[in-house]
Amino acid sequence: MAKLPLEGLTVVSLEQAVAAPFATRQLADLGARVIKVERDTGDFARGYDRKVHGMSSYFVWLNRGKESIVLDLKSVEGMRALKELVSRADVLVQNLAPGAVERLGLGPDDALALNPKLVHVSISGYGRGGSHEQKKAYDLLIQCEAGLLSVTGKPDAPAKVGVSIADIAAGMYAYTGVLTSLLHRATTGRGDVVEISMLEALGEWMSQPYFYAEYGGAPPVSSGAQHASIAPYGPFATADGTVFFGIQNEREWAAFCAEVLAQPGLSADPRFSTNTLRVENRPELHAAIDAVLGGQATDDAVARLDAANIANAQLRDMHGFSAHPQLVDRNRWRDVESPVGPVRSLIPPVTSREAGFRMGPVPGIGEHTAQILAELEESPEDASGVRRPA
Repeated sequence: MAKLPLEGLTVVSLEQAVAAPFATRQLADLGARVIKVERDTGDFARGYDRKVHGMSSYFVWLNRGKESIVLDLKSVEGMRALKELVSRADVLVQNLAPGAVERLGLGPDDALALNPKLVHVSISGYGRGGSHEQKKAYDLLIQCEAGLLSVTGKPDAPAKVGVSIADIAAGMYAYTGVLTSLLHRATTGRGDVVEISMLEALGEWMSQPYFYAEYGGAPPVSSGAQHASIAPYGPFATADGTVFFGIQNEREWAAFCAEVLAQPGLSADPRFSTNTLRVENRPELHAAIDAVLGGQATDDAVARLDAANIANAQLRDMHGFSAHPQLVDRNRWRDVESPVGPVRSLIPPVTSREAGFRMGPVPGIGEHTAQILAELEESPEDASGVRRPA
């Protein structure tokens, strides 16, 4: 197997829950050695559920390919080991409570004084400084603060996104921030300090509705599964189910009217001739569509949409996603080892012609403690895999 892109790099992570583990798992997939520092009870995400043969679905998702070391950071010995790890690492990632890493003596300035080539990464709810710095931040709460709930659900029933999207956004920016800083270090020889707030990460993803509301005078209307600013775009009832489709331009609208609805003149109806007009007249638009699709079987409607080259989709649940024929056709599933046996997992979504990936085992609590502590007793030149920066 070819050398992995991040092989030879060591990441030490003081991580909990989702955001930081999501970032470091992707680094592990690319070959980095990720040393996950846990307390004796483990990352609390280990206890979120027990759906994967007794293990947490969150932990299995976020922690493959890592090594787990249990350290008592209230003890002299535990802190000595942690600081030795940081002194030899390339990257330190942390999402502890605000101020906690500074109290450990590993804030950005202290850590870079110990290891000038270190990339020091902090993920928090609201960022350093400001009135919200010390507020607790969980995914749903950040969805609220970033305005996401105002554009989901329906006007009388806002709905959270069904995955940890604020954590995922922050983890993605932490991951790309690490890669950027490593590139910078390669040319300058200097470490870096990287900060990501969940509010700002999710806020970036909320920029389109922000612009729409800031300069349009009114926020987008919560519209359930319908698109707030494009029509038709969303679910429509058929004779035996539901079909989802979306129209992106006037050419597609004309094709949809002619080939799916068999009403070519509808595309020129003055109520529907542009997207803006279709959005303004959405109830009448939907009534015209429902009158036709409501009499068609779902399979027939999908066949007509495909023939007209109109984007459409089935509404799948998680079992339907697991059996998705495209993922099977592209061989996107692999077994990952874990303390409870193999777990079927998606391979990383980025496919590279040159670079491979690694999907290592999910670690048990403290599984690698003895091995890592033994390495720290060796001289830096002899230690296997954990090294002092050059």
